[in-house]
Formats: sequence, structure tokens, C-alpha cells
Amino acid sequence: MGWITIVFFTLLARIKSENQTCKLIGQTGYMEFSKEGDLMIGGIFSMTSTRKLVDTCRRCVCRWNDRELRFARTMIFTVEEINRDNTLLPGVSLGYRLYNGCGSENLIRAAIEAVNGEDSRGCSSKIQAVLGHSSSGVSKVINRILSSLSIPQVSHLSTCACLSDKRQYPTFFRTVPSDRFQITGLVQLMKYFDWRWVGIIYSTGLYSEEGTTEFVKDAGKEGICVEYSLLYSKSNEKRFDTVIATLRKSSAKVVLLFMSFYYVKIFLAKMETYNITGKQWVGTESWITQAHLASVDTKHILQGAMGFALPQASIPGLGDFLLSLKPSDEPQSDVVKAFWEKFFDCSFSPSNTSTMCTGTEDLRTVSNDYTDVEFFRAENNVYKAVYLLAYALHALLQCQNDSNPTTGKPCVSKDEVQPKLVSSNLTQYVNFTTVNGAKVSFDENGDSIAQYDLVNWQMTDNGSVEIVNIGQYDTSFPDGEKFKLKKDTKIVWGGNNNEVPRSVCREPCPPGTRKAINKNKPVCCFDCFECPEGTISNQTNSPDCLICPPEFWPNEKRDRCLPKPTEYLSYKEIMGALLTGFGLVGVFLSLLISVIFLTHKETPIVRANNSELSFLLLLSLKLCFLCSLTFIGQPTEWSCMLRHTAFGITFVLCISCVLGKTIVVLMAFKATLPGRNVMKWFGPAQQRLSVLTFTLIQVVICILWLTINPPFPFKNMNHYKEKIILECALGSPVGFWAVLGYIGLLAVLCFILAFLARKLPDSFNEAKLITFSMLIFCAVWITFIPAYVSSPGKFTVAVEIFAILASSFGLLVCIFVPKCYIIIFRPEQNSKKHLMGKIPPRTL
Repeated sequence: MGWITIVFFTLLARIKSENQTCKLIGQTGYMEFSKEGDLMIGGIFSMTSTRKLVDTCRRCVCRWNDRELRFARTMIFTVEEINRDNTLLPGVSLGYRLYNGCGSENLIRAAIEAVNGEDSRGCSSKIQAVLGHSSSGVSKVINRILSSLSIPQVSHLSTCACLSDKRQYPTFFRTVPSDRFQITGLVQLMKYFDWRWVGIIYSTGLYSEEGTTEFVKDAGKEGICVEYSLLYSKSNEKRFDTVIATLRKSSAKVVLLFMSFYYVKIFLAKMETYNITGKQWVGTESWITQAHLASVDTKHILQGAMGFALPQASIPGLGDFLLSLKPSDEPQSDVVKAFWEKFFDCSFSPSNTSTMCTGTEDLRTVSNDYTDVEFFRAENNVYKAVYLLAYALHALLQCQNDSNPTTGKPCVSKDEVQPKLVSSNLTQYVNFTTVNGAKVSFDENGDSIAQYDLVNWQMTDNGSVEIVNIGQYDTSFPDGEKFKLKKDTKIVWGGNNNEVPRSVCREPCPPGTRKAINKNKPVCCFDCFECPEGTISNQTNSPDCLICPPEFWPNEKRDRCLPKPTEYLSYKEIMGALLTGFGLVGVFLSLLISVIFLTHKETPIVRANNSELSFLLLLSLKLCFLCSLTFIGQPTEWSCMLRHTAFGITFVLCISCVLGKTIVVLMAFKATLPGRNVMKWFGPAQQRLSVLTFTLIQVVICILWLTINPPFPFKNMNHYKEKIILECALGSPVGFWAVLGYIGLLAVLCFILAFLARKLPDSFNEAKLITFSMLIFCAVWITFIPAYVSSPGKFTVAVEIFAILASSFGLLVCIFVPKCYIIIFRPEQNSKKHLMGKIPPRTL
């Protein structure tokens, strides 16, 4: 604090020196309004905006700030209202000293003059607190001085979030919300309307620069990107040209104008000549409620503008108090006279160009920032600030039984009140509601509860502007409820839009795609990629695609997982129906041949080669044709076990019968040789036993297979990605190939024996027929193996059924059709004499 003390006393000495010099030309220091009281509070305002050097004295000339005069008069009104209140500070009068300064340096001088306790009017009592300033930058500098003296400062309009740092600004308080809350609200506003791609134009100064930096930081956390952030300077035309060029080529439809009212006014005046359209302007509380910014040439710019404003408030009696001002109320104030001359375009000094001011003109007849008393926004913060100091002083002066009931400390008289005690009371013991219902309290950073109105600029048919309240932002509400729009409220959008403007760098990635960040672009300018095969995304902007469960597959849009279609050989499809038909035809032919044979069972051709085996073979062929039907339809636990075992047993029965017939042919031929009586060793009983034995071996194999590891229904999801194949898993591959191998062994044995008997007399035996049938049988099943292994899905089952039907038809046609032909069409050959005849042998 050493350097602050040096600056303080240096400026103090310069002020005293300048005051002595300036008295020669009528300068009376920085104080404009004052009223003595038991306890004093100061106020620092900028009712004049520019000072210039005139004969070594800095005079306030050029611009007059109507709003600052309103703030000063509001402070006076509040002090007088408190003094009339018998319950607040009873027996103690509250006084004030209001100072006017132009520019940072002179405002610091005014602050030092305020805390010094002496002025050119001979007032020597010290103030207990300071109210002001409106500018964050000025408040920042002033508080460094005030903090060194432990004097509390309460600002009504300094919103910079940096002032919440109690380590640097320990005695700073404010009744206006910190920009931290406004920035959070602006980010929530952007997020609510899905404005993810915005531009920012800001001005020089602590308020704009700090606010813009914080907004960019917070917006990034919510996925909102800033396309550009441009600094506007009223004195740098190149920067303004850059702003215009950027606005024209920018793709961001939403532009945040983060400036103080003074800079916005200049900026809009320059913008009038440029045709910038299609933008949704968003403003800050510093200018968004200033309706007089709208002119004929700026209506197209501000139409639909929206932003957060300090909440409207009604302060009973303040409007009449402001409008009742007369120069005679403050006869010592040159500022009031200067404002009066500005308001009524008159002069208190004789002039050839202006009419004379009477001082009795009515302020209700003019329209400007000072006389607009319909609603109060920032003035309510001044009102609360004065009450805040009054309540702090009231709590400090409480006394019961020689102690303060609020603080628990010894009583303090009004003459013993020190600024340091006031400062400590502000945060610890002040929590109140003003006359107009405003609740005032502070957190540990000296910030009050943040409440904002969301306002929308709507141009009327007569060219005037109406600032409509369309929502609110209140930090006292729970998360998720702080930002609310009013129901059934009309909103006018900027850029001639009839609906919410879209402001995004890239449209959201739809379901079915994933969002990928492009490292060379802002996070909002992402890429969208279609989900890979087998994956989906069912949300917008999904960062990843999800793999569908094994039994599901994505739809065409890849935004949902649908159950995979199941595939199996069905009776309803063409291939299944054809195979079923061929199987039934085989059964019918087998029955037909059985009927023919049964009808002609006493004929030689039927009785030859053991008719019993022929009938048993026909029965087994019927079963072979029927077992093919078990392979069609949805696999079940029982059907899987039945289809393979039935196939294996019936085919072994079939081949056993053919093998028996082949052996009979050979035995019958051997029996015709002299001295041979072989048939007694392979008579009907032995033939039946051989068939039973061969079949029982297959039955044992099947039983072992079913016992150890039987076939079972299985969902094959590996062969096809997009569908499920319902099939019968083999269970034990050894069992399956053992069944097939045994059938193959019998077939090969039968083929060999039939081949050896092929040169026996044609009329007597059927060895050639058996040879041809077994040749077909073996050929079918040899080609079956590679076809079975390589066929996908239901075609595997179709190949197996085809092999069963083809081999069964081969046996049926080759063995029985020639005999049926003789029975039906050549009955003369169906005789024992013909069968016992000899014909020249032929080879295959």
C-alpha cells in the first residue's frame, strides 16, 4: 500500500494547489451537491463527460450525461426518504456529498477530495462510505485508494467480474450483479436457442475487454464457438472497416455487441450507412434498454435485438422527485444550470442566439434520458446502495445493555462510527428488503443476487421502439430453472427472420453418424461420418457409434438396432416347397411300387432275390424320403436330434437291404455250381439277421452320439453379419462323420460286391441294377461332402436334402423301375422259364 499512500498525498497536494488557482476563475472543486448530517456518505458521478484545460484549470464542458444526473438525484431522493423514516437510523440524520468528475484522473481527484473531508466550502466532516462509480475501470482505481483507508465503496453499475476479488478490492461492494452472472446468462441464452457460432464486437475499456474474455472462456465450456472477436475503436477507422468487412463475409448469424452505452451510440451512428442485414444482435445490460438508440436509419439493425437488462423496478415518489427539479433547488450548482440550458435550449446568460431561461420551465414537457421515469432499472441499484449503507450504519449503532445485539461488541455512538466498522457490517449483518420490495444481501465476494430481464426490441408501425420483457434470469433459482422464457410472448427476431435464427458452423450430426472433431478448426466446425457397418448412433452429435448386440443389426439409416431376420429352410419358400414335393413324390412312388409288387408278389420277378428284402427296401426308401422332410422347417431340439439319427438309421437299413440282395445274387450264382450248397448258409433267416445287425450297429452309433453330445438348434451369426441362420449344430462332429462314414462303408462294400456280380446272367440277377444304383449313390454322397462344407446358411440343409433325395431316387429307379416295367408292360418276360434262360453275357 506504500505507493498508494504516496499517490494519495501527491494528488491531494495538487488538488489544493489547483483549487487555489481555479478559484480565480470560479472553479469550486469537484463537489456539486451536499447536505450535512450526523453521518455522511459520498457519491461520485460523471455528470460531465469531458474536461479540457482552460488557463491551467480543468473545466467540465462539452458532453452532459443525463443518466448520471438521474443517479445523483436518485441518491438525494433516497437519503431524504431514509431521513423521514423513524424506524431506520432513529435520531440520526444522514447527510451526503456528491462529486462530479470528468475522466479517470479527475474522478480520482474527486474521490480523494471526498475522503479528505475538506472542500472549498469549508466542510470538514469525513464520510463513512462512498457510492459509485458507474464505470468498472474508475471503480477499480478508486477502490485501491479507498481500501487503503478501509472506506467501503458501493457501486450501482460497475459490473466487471474482476472487482469480486476481495484480495485486491477488499472494501468494494455493489448492488448491480457482476458481469460473471450476465456472462453466464448470455451463454445460457445462446445455448437455449442453439446459437453455437457467434461473433463478438467489443470496445476498449475494462468492462468490455474483461467481459469479452470471460464470455469466450465460458462459451467454450458449453460448446459455443466464437468465429471472430473484434475490437472497435472510435478513433481507428481501419478497425471499423475490418468490423464491417467481417460482418459481411461472416457465416455467424448472431453477433454479441459487448460495449458500454457510449460506444454503442457511436458504433450504431457509423453503421447507419452500411447495409448490414441478416444478423441477430445480442446486447448487454449497459445499452440494451436505451430505446433512444433506435433511429430511422438504425431500425433495421436493432429490430429483434435481445439481451439481458437490469430488472424493472417501481420506486414510489422518485419520478415526481426527478421531474420537480428546479435550478433554485441547487442554486450553488453550475451543473444543474448547464443541464437546464441543455434541456430547454435556453441560457441563463444574455445571448443573441438563445432565449433566456426562467428556471421555472417544466421538465415534463421535454423527453430525454433524465425525464424518462416510466420504469427504473439502474436507478434501483442506486436506491438499494443508499439503503444498504443506511442499514449497515443502523446495525452498527444498535445498543442494548451497553452492547450491540447484532455484533455482540460494545456500543458505538454516532460520533465514533468509523468506515472500517461500516465495511465489516456490510457483508456480515446486512440482509434487508427496501420499501419497494427489493431484497438486498451479499455473498462472500460482495456480490448481490443476480436478477435480469431478457428484453427484445420490437419496432412498432409508427416507427417507435418497444422494449418487451420476454424472460428472466435469476441466480436465486435452482440450476435448470434460472433461465426462463415467458409463455405466450411474441418474440421478434433479427435479420428479418420469422423463426429462431440458425447460427451454427456445422449442422448437428444426425442419428446414424458420429461427430468427429477437426483439429484444424474450432470445436463447433466438426465433421460428421456415417457409422460403420454393424454400428448405430441414436442421438444427435453422438461422439461414438455403438455396436449392435449380436442378435441385432442396424436399419438403413443406422439409427436403430433391429432384430436380425432369421433364415432357415422353410416349407413356405420355393426351394423348401420343391424339396418337400420331391420327397412326397418319392414316398408316393415307393408306395406305388409296393402296391405293384404286393399285387404281383407270386410272380417270379418279385420272388427272385428274396421278395422280403425287396419289400423291406421299399419300406426303408419310404422312410428315407420322409426323413428328408425333417430337415425342412425351423430347427428345434427334437427335430435336430431326429433328422440326423433318422437319416443315418434309415439309410443304413436301405443299404443293408441292398447289400443283402447283392449277397443273395452272389450266393444264388455259387449255388448253381456243381457241389456247392451255399444258399443254406445265407437263407432268409441269415438275410434278416444281417440287415438287423448292420442296422443295429448304426443305432448304437446314433445312441452314443445323442448321449455324449447330441445335435442342437444353433443361431449362426458368423456367416452373415446382417441375418441369423437357424441351423442344427452337429454337437459332436465325430458322431456325424461316424454316421456318414458307416453309411459310406456299407455303400462301398455293396458297390464292390455288385460290381463283382455284374457278369452273371442278365435274366437271373439284378447285380447290374444294384451296381448302377450304388454308383449313383456313391457319386451323390462324394459330391455332397464339399458342397455341404462350402454351402452357406439354408443351402447347407438343401444340399443334404438333395443328397438324400437323389440317392433315394437312384436306388428306387435303378432297382425297381425295370422290374415294374416288366410286370406292367412285358408280362410275358415275368416267367420262371424266361428268368432261367441263358443269354450271352455283356460287360458294363
